This record gives sequence, structure tokens and C-alpha cells, in this order.
Amino acid sequence: MTYTSSSGRGSTGRRSFGQGSSSASTRQGGASSRSSEGSRSRYQSSDSSSRGDSSSSRPARSGGFSSSSRSSEGSSRFSGGSRSSGGSRFGGGSSRSSSSRSSGGGSRFGGNSSGGGRRRKQAPERIDVSLFVNKAEKVVHEIYTPKHKFSDFPIDERVLTNIMAKGYENPSPIQDQAIAYALKGTDVIGLANTGTGKTAAFLIPLLHRLLQDPKKQALVIAPTRELAMQIEKECFEFAKNLNLPSVVCVGGAGMYPQLKKLERNPRIIIGTPGRLLDFVKRGKIKLANIGTIVLDEADRMLDMGFINDITYILSQMPKERHCMLFSATFPPQIETLAYDFLQNPVKIAVASRNTSKNVDQDIVRVSNKSEKFPMLVDLLQKKGFDKVLIFVETKRFADEIESRLQNENFSAAAMHGDKRHNERVRTLESFERGRIKILIATDVAARGLDVKDITHVINYDTPSTYDTYVHRIGRTGRGDKKGVALTFV
Repeated sequence: MTYTSSSGRGSTGRRSFGQGSSSASTRQGGASSRSSEGSRSRYQSSDSSSRGDSSSSRPARSGGFSSSSRSSEGSSRFSGGSRSSGGSRFGGGSSRSSSSRSSGGGSRFGGNSSGGGRRRKQAPERIDVSLFVNKAEKVVHEIYTPKHKFSDFPIDERVLTNIMAKGYENPSPIQDQAIAYALKGTDVIGLANTGTGKTAAFLIPLLHRLLQDPKKQALVIAPTRELAMQIEKECFEFAKNLNLPSVVCVGGAGMYPQLKKLERNPRIIIGTPGRLLDFVKRGKIKLANIGTIVLDEADRMLDMGFINDITYILSQMPKERHCMLFSATFPPQIETLAYDFLQNPVKIAVASRNTSKNVDQDIVRVSNKSEKFPMLVDLLQKKGFDKVLIFVETKRFADEIESRLQNENFSAAAMHGDKRHNERVRTLESFERGRIKILIATDVAARGLDVKDITHVINYDTPSTYDTYVHRIGRTGRGDKKGVALTFV
């Protein structure tokens, strides 16, 4: 099947959704190379032959997606007939190399600019683009046989009633293993892919412990406002009729309403590190009363530059505390920091670093940056792109893509850290309810988003690390649904 690019270059402007056979690959130095008999991508830009050899003389720009050299020999599985002589198995013609990336931060098309928050600058990881390609398996889940039912756990009956009211009977793997330890007061590091029930895995024992000790409070720290609000939403459902009031303390929202709720001595405090630290130093949050602390998306909070905030908060807490960390990924260097915060923790890992089997992953190869937006428009016009989450590197670029898509009559909105709190809430709600079909977001703003039925995740800007990629595509293909993840290279 073929279709014509909106940029219109005659026959060379056609992009094919074809098929082919892949050849054997060999790996050298972390990259993978393919013979010239690779199969074609379903998503490819115009054949570079239509521009002659001009691309070979185009210098690579910092953070760009075009390489400094291009060969006409062979056709990559995911290229439009051009590949570099020393490229990856998907053709080096437009993949990012170290020579095309500036070490001092990136442009809007690359580099390591953050999408908001106080993120520690890190050198971008060199990711083999083959990791962005994986055919989704048929959605037939292995039957997990839990060791417990929720009714088997020694949970307060009032909490159990709310669990049953939500229709839960059997715990997910992370819940089955983590809840049992957490109820005993053991510190927990829980590793599981996004969408596997991590939130309930820490909320259920947290609520039980609060009911057992009416004098204690619980503190839940999350990296973003959206995730904090989603945790509170789920907490509200589990805590119905339990008289365990909660408050969300996040930046970008008015301080006065949050301070008024804190004056009422809420049992559960949920927030982002910056706002929580502010209230702690003002004496509005008394950490001496905290009996349980949870770090959700712990790897990202530690990695994003919140380590000093979290260290200070933990240093002000009683040594006798219960701590739980939950995340989809946990790099070794971050794990070392986490162990400084926990006391003899049990580590529960129910998922590997590999991405969801429910997500059909592919790359979209473009020859230069000017082709990216026309290709994006072409994709969004195709059938099945019903609820799309687009990731970009910077807040400014998110606004730019939002404006350009709206000019193309798409129902699109951007979400990032510079948006006002109420605006972000309305945007997310509109996206959840289908009033907005396309959400453009930075990594920080979209952290932990739990929106049902996202059909496609599009990495318009290539993620800086593979772990970031894992988190991005985890927004689709949840539960028994199949999703699609496309990455521009």
C-alpha cells in the first residue's frame, strides 16, 4: 500500500507501507548492522534519490537526525532506499550519531533539553534504533496465579470493602508480592512496568497502617503534578468512608487552598518534591508525624535532580519509618542511592527492562528535519490514530507543534511545566474524555499519566535514554489492549 506525501514531490514523494524479509544481523560496539537485503519500513519518507547526492554534502547539525554521510548502496529495512555504509541494521542514513549531537545541550530536535522540572543534565545515551522496533505479540497474556486473593491479606475490613467495591478480587503480580511485605512493615522496592497496578500496591498497605495508628500520617512523593493528582484520585476510591482526608501539594497551583487543608491535619499528603520541601521548611508539614513514605516513579525523581530535596525531607523524618519505592525502571546507579534511604528492603521485580509485548513498535525514518512535520500530519490522518500522545523534548517545541497541528485542523493540545495548573488539569481531562484527540507533552509533564485507550505513542523527538523510551511507550498497550509506538529517527 502506498500513499503520497502532503509535501508533494511527484512519484518520489510516495511513502510505502510495504513488507519484506529481514536478514541476519551482527552486533559491533553496541550497534547492529544489516546486510543490504533488509526489509522496508511501513513508515518511510521520500526516497533520497530524488534529491540526488545533495544529502551527502549536508553537514549534520547538533541534535539533528541526519547523518554526515549517506550511501546509496542497499536499502534498509526501515529506510526509503538509503543507508550509510557503516550504519545500524536500520540504516545509518538518518540515525543520530555522536558526531551529530552537541554535548552542551540540544536543539528542539535533539540534545538533552528537559521538558520541565529541575532535571540534572546528563549525556544522552546512544541507543541502537533496533530497540525501537518490535512487533507486538498477539495479546494473549500468561495466566498469573497469585499466591493470595485480596481477602487473604490481613487488611483492615474497611479497606477490603473498598477494594471489593472496585471489583478487585485477585491482585496483580506486583500487588501480590509487595502488599504482603508492606503489611509487615518491611521496606519495599517494587519494580514493575507501567500499568501493572503499582499505585494500589502501595496505597492498600498505606491505608491499612494509617487505620492501625490514628496518630500517624503518610507522605507520597511523585515527580509531577499529574501523577500526584492521579494518585489522590485512586486514593480517594480506596479510602471511601475511612475518614482519612488527603491533600495534594504541588507547584503551579495556588498555595492558599493547600495550606488550608494542611491546617486540618490530613492523614495523607501527596505532592511533588519542590512544593513539599517548601512547606516542610515553612513548618507547615510536620515530618515527625510521618510513619509511611512512598516515592513513586522513584528512579525518575532521583534522576531528575530531586535528590537533594528528597534527601532533606528524609533527613527530617523519624528513623523509625516505613518506606516504599515503586517504579517501572531502576538503573543500578539510582538503586545505590535508593538503598541509602531504605532499611533492609526487599526488592520485588516482576518485569524486565523490555517494553510491553502489547505494543507494536516501529521507526519512522526521515531524511531531514523538514520532513518530520509533514510525515506526522500524514500519520495522524490515517485511520486508527484515535487517541495519540506525542512526545517532544522541550516545552517551547510542544507549543509549536500544538499550534501547527491546530492550523492543520487537528484537535490537539500541549501539556508541559509552564502551563498553569488549572490549564493542565483541563487539558488532561479533555484528552481522557476524547474531546482532544492529540496530546503533545514533554517527558516530565507526561510522567505517570494513566489515560485509558491511548492508541498511539509517537516519539517525535528521540528519547535521550532507553529507560525514557520504556516509560513513553508504556502509555499505550495497557491491560489487554494493543498499542502502537512510532519513533522518528
